[in-house]
Amino acid sequence: MKIPFVYGRRAEAEEFTGRKADIARLKMNLAGGINTTIVSPRRWGKTSLVHRVLEEIVRENNKEYMTCHVDMFGCHDEEQFYNAYLNAILKSSATRLDDIARIIKKYVGSLGPKITLGDAGAMTEFSLGIDFKDNKYSVDEILDLPEQIAKERGKKFIVCIDEFQNIENFSSPQQFQAKLRSHWQLHQHVCYCLYGSKRHMLLNMFGNYEMPFYKFGDLMVLEKIPSNEWATFIAKRFCDTGKHISLANAQKVAERVECHSYYVQQYSQLIWLLTTNTVTDEHIDLAFEQLVDRSTLLFDNLTDNLKPRQINFLLAIAQGEKNLSSAAVLKKYNLGTSANIKNLKTSVIEKDLVDEIDKTFYIQDPIFKYWLLNRYSKH
Repeated sequence: MKIPFVYGRRAEAEEFTGRKADIARLKMNLAGGINTTIVSPRRWGKTSLVHRVLEEIVRENNKEYMTCHVDMFGCHDEEQFYNAYLNAILKSSATRLDDIARIIKKYVGSLGPKITLGDAGAMTEFSLGIDFKDNKYSVDEILDLPEQIAKERGKKFIVCIDEFQNIENFSSPQQFQAKLRSHWQLHQHVCYCLYGSKRHMLLNMFGNYEMPFYKFGDLMVLEKIPSNEWATFIAKRFCDTGKHISLANAQKVAERVECHSYYVQQYSQLIWLLTTNTVTDEHIDLAFEQLVDRSTLLFDNLTDNLKPRQINFLLAIAQGEKNLSSAAVLKKYNLGTSANIKNLKTSVIEKDLVDEIDKTFYIQDPIFKYWLLNRYSKH
């Protein structure tokens, strides 16, 4: 029997739930040519949301749109970005190798790209590389390639770029961002969807008026899926596989991991595996302990790489302390002087351990928060 809950990969079809308003907004934006940036902490389902919307757009307007996904996870400099970008555009624009050869010759032939094929010569094994160190030509052709292809074919192109915040690690990030925007803002047939897992970096890139991408398009800040929607989804997935969980217990599951999409799916899967017929409180409690156990080694390694005061600062946030600079909090958690608080805030936010929303700090990972309070503090 197929396990009805997935995590660690894209949720598709019946594995996806909620976000009706987000789907409608993003679909209207991308189909209407409005550039969109999606911001949320990691593992909240951004990638699943984008793919769901693109599938609907293509299904409803099959001959009108082309779509492309660029993953910047392994891009550490401009050259790697251009190669990833070019490969993704070409693979989404051609169905045969002769199509790729024609596109390369017409649009980027001056760059002298090198084509590499897999053993079977399959499209999925195709890759193209450009040595920019020895290349005397501009890369403007690459940035304008989706616009040129879309115009030629009389279609619209939707280009989605994941882990977009990696640009901040390039040697001249603002200069590179300015170059991208100088091209992309002129495109009439291409819409860009930019997203990633570093919430604070993306908010700065797109929400700071001093940055090149300020007001580039619609800025979507995702909220968590409500617990009642999760409850309906969890109960149905159990029912579809011949097992039962009450709506009350299903909601308890979602709330126990603070409606964190990744953990709701993982926690539900663990409960499902423990259950023969009907979920009990024992199943729920045992699965939660298993969930924490599976993350303990990761959290041990994480805290081993933190300074004592950084850990103390996280403990203060996990305990719900609000006035982190107060004398009482500084003394209770051994944080030193109030002057240390700014640096501690910056360090844990940059490590993606903490989020600041409406001047209140939160531990991003609810299981890490539980572990800090119930396991680490008892070491």
